[in-house]
Amino acid sequence: MSRTLHLNAFLMGVGHHEAAWRHPHTDPSRVGDVRHFQELARIAERGTLDSVFLADGLAVGPAVRHNIQAVFEPLTLLAALATATDHIGLIATVSTTYNEPFNTARKFASLDHLSGGRAGWNIVTSAQSREAWNFNLDEHPAHADRYRRAAEFVDVAIKLWDSWEDDALVLDTAAGVFADTDRVHEVGHAGEAFKVRGPLNTPRPPQGRPLLVQAGSSPDGIAFAARYAEAVFTAQQTLADSQAFYAALRRATTAAGRDPDLVKVLPGIAPVIGGTEAEAQALAAELEALIVPEHALAQLSGMTGIDLSGYPLDGPLPDLPDVTSVQAHQSRYQLVVELARRERLTLRQLIGRLGGGRGHRVVAGTPEQIADQIELWFTEGAADGFNVMPPLLPSGLADFVDHVVPLLRARGLFRHEYTGRTLREHYGLPRPASSYATRELVTA
Repeated sequence: MSRTLHLNAFLMGVGHHEAAWRHPHTDPSRVGDVRHFQELARIAERGTLDSVFLADGLAVGPAVRHNIQAVFEPLTLLAALATATDHIGLIATVSTTYNEPFNTARKFASLDHLSGGRAGWNIVTSAQSREAWNFNLDEHPAHADRYRRAAEFVDVAIKLWDSWEDDALVLDTAAGVFADTDRVHEVGHAGEAFKVRGPLNTPRPPQGRPLLVQAGSSPDGIAFAARYAEAVFTAQQTLADSQAFYAALRRATTAAGRDPDLVKVLPGIAPVIGGTEAEAQALAAELEALIVPEHALAQLSGMTGIDLSGYPLDGPLPDLPDVTSVQAHQSRYQLVVELARRERLTLRQLIGRLGGGRGHRVVAGTPEQIADQIELWFTEGAADGFNVMPPLLPSGLADFVDHVVPLLRARGLFRHEYTGRTLREHYGLPRPASSYATRELVTA
């Protein structure tokens, strides 16, 4: 069977470049307007993209003085986007470190019902220590501890989604029977981090379970993805690095007893699009000139978990500890350090390189050049698709949909129209059977 390219639109404020809000092609006041995000979702749906995605954090960081931060809680916002669209998938970030499985499972089940089967969960463990301060903690839990909690968290959520069998709703008005209680189950979970009786108070979602997405690329992240993820958002700077990650994830998925073809890998790409390469490079330069160094250093400090504010901008990245001692986002830390060392970048040059995608690959060029890069990574075993991160919104997303997507379609890489209804169908993934249905098959 031929592979199909998958495309997700990562929606962030008025653009992914950290200076997007200062550019004349954006209107920063729209960051608090639901109509802005509904427009973005409709643009993405016009391009028959698989999904839109909202990141999230649970603290106001030091960068708020110089940059827009997320205003809306993502699941709430996606419910509003569901009413403005018909097909596109809706993926929200929710942390397993600072939430509970029952509430999270219920919210995603609700979104899946409200959208007709278009919900996806980007599972994160949180990387910023300041998030702990909003949840009765003085310190951020250790990296390995966060992943242990995440595994149990997802196990409980799956049990809760399965706690209503698919045919549990009877709706027999004559007999006065709403549900078959023999098909609604307590989950009775008692583990290291959670004690949950269940059942969920929302029937099984249309997709059975929302699409499970994961975004970490550290060894712990790869192991977690191999066990649970159906799509992986990753940051890779080079074709060779992405090929290595892709192969490693497939090996780990196979070792975990799962089919690696059912795990889609989508590196981030920040396309800076121009009618000519010179126009694209000029736009990239305009945006870089609008970067506030103080803000960019704060971003970089947060990314590495190291305070870099006292170092000279025109000096090199200072010596940093080994990645295994870092409690922040380990894979992003490693990527940033390797980028700086490989290209011998000063701090000023490094923050300029990171301004467009915070470690994700920035590609400036014509629509044809963007399509060429997407096709190369897709055909050379580096990606199943891409997490598209336009530098400016909505214009950058519209440019991608109107000028790059038609080229991908003409090359036979991408759909011309939606052929499925649910997010799982867009990604070519099966609807998982209930664990109770599987049990019945085994005992029959």
